[in-house]
Amino acid sequence: MSAAPTAPAPVTGAAGRGRAPLLLAPLVEEAAEVTAAHARRTDTEAVFPLEALGSLRRTRLLGLLVPSADGGLGGRLGDMLTATRRLGREDMSLAMVFAMHCQQVAALVQHANGTLRGELLPRIGAGEVYLASVTTEAGKGGALLSATAPLEQREGDLLLDRFAPIVTGGAHADGFLVTMRSPHSDSEHDVSLVYADRSQLEVACAGGWDPHGMRASHSGALHLRGSVPGHQVVGEHGRFRDIVTHTFGPLAHLGWSAAWLGTAEGALARTVAMLRSGRTRGGALLDSELLLTRLARVRHRLEAVAALLARTLDAVLHEDVSRPRVQLLVNGLKVTASEQCHAAVQELVDAVGLRHGYLRDSPLALERALRDLRSASLNFSNDRLLLADGRLTLLDPEVRLA
Repeated sequence: MSAAPTAPAPVTGAAGRGRAPLLLAPLVEEAAEVTAAHARRTDTEAVFPLEALGSLRRTRLLGLLVPSADGGLGGRLGDMLTATRRLGREDMSLAMVFAMHCQQVAALVQHANGTLRGELLPRIGAGEVYLASVTTEAGKGGALLSATAPLEQREGDLLLDRFAPIVTGGAHADGFLVTMRSPHSDSEHDVSLVYADRSQLEVACAGGWDPHGMRASHSGALHLRGSVPGHQVVGEHGRFRDIVTHTFGPLAHLGWSAAWLGTAEGALARTVAMLRSGRTRGGALLDSELLLTRLARVRHRLEAVAALLARTLDAVLHEDVSRPRVQLLVNGLKVTASEQCHAAVQELVDAVGLRHGYLRDSPLALERALRDLRSASLNFSNDRLLLADGRLTLLDPEVRLA
C-alpha cells in the first residue's frame, strides 16, 4: 500500500496556523491586488484573467510548490491553500485557476521521472509555465479513472490526438497534463498521464465560453494533436489511479474548497465593512435581530468549513490517503465546502437585500460570488461523491471518524 505523499519544503520556516509565511504574503498580496483590479471586467466579458496570470508569473507563485532545489519557492501545501483563499476573496475564477495549476505541479513533483523533472520544474519555478489539466472527455462526465482516447507509441515517441470538452484556462496554457488510454491496452481503465508542452502540439479551441458563473476561468473545449518524447509520461503507464489517490484527488478537493471558502470570506468581509460604515441605503439597523442572526449563521458556516479544511489538510499530510476514512474526509470536505459556502453567500444576499445583494453593480459583488459558487456542487458532481461515500461508509463499520 502506497504511503501518502510528503509536502514540499516551506517557503521560509514553518507557517503558523491560518497565515502565510512572512516572505510569501507580499507575493500573494501583489497577485490579489492585480486580480481585484480586473475581476469585474473579466467576469463581464468572460475572458481569462491574463493580467492576474502575469502577476502569478512575476511573483513566481506559479512555482509555489516547486522545491527550492528545483528553482521554485518550495512552498508547503498549507501555503498553497492560504494563497488560494486570499485570491478567492477577489475572484473565484482566478483562485480556481491557481489551485488547479498547483495540483498539476504537485503531480509532477511527486510522480515525474528525473528527466522530465529536470526539464520542466525549473521552468515552472521561474514562472514560465502555466499548466492546464486535460482530463474531461465527451460521454464520460467527470470520471477520472477511465479514458477512451488511445495513446500511441511510435519510435520512442507518444502520439496524442485528444479532444476535451472542458479545459480550464487551456487556451492560455503553456503546457498540459493529459489523461489517455495507455498504449497497447484495450481497457479504458488503463489510464496514463502525459505532459505535453504547447510547443509540441497543435492546439485548437472549439466553441465559445458564456457560462452563468466562473466566467473568467475560460474553461472551453480544446483539441490537442502532437507527439512528445516517451519520458514525458508522468508515473507509470496505466497507473494514473495511484496519482489520483495520492495527489489529484486530495489536492483538487483541498484547493477547490480553499477557493470557495476565500470567495465566501471575501463576501462576508465586504458586507461587514459596508454595514459598519453606515453606507447602506435605507439605513440598515445594526441592532436588527434578523440581520445579526443571519450574519452569525454565515460566520458559523465559514468557521465550520475552515475547521474541516484544516483537519483534512492534516490528514492528507500525515495519514494514508488510500484508507476509506481519509477518503471520506477528503470527499466530505468538497461536498460540505461547496454547499456551505454557497449557502453563506445566499444568506448574505437575503441579509442586505436587493440593492446590495442582487444588483451586478453593487460594490459587495455578492451577485458574482453567488453565481461562481453555484458551480461548486457541479464541479465533479456532489451526487457522484455521495454515491462513492455511501460505499466507503460500508467499508468502515466501526465508524472511525477521521
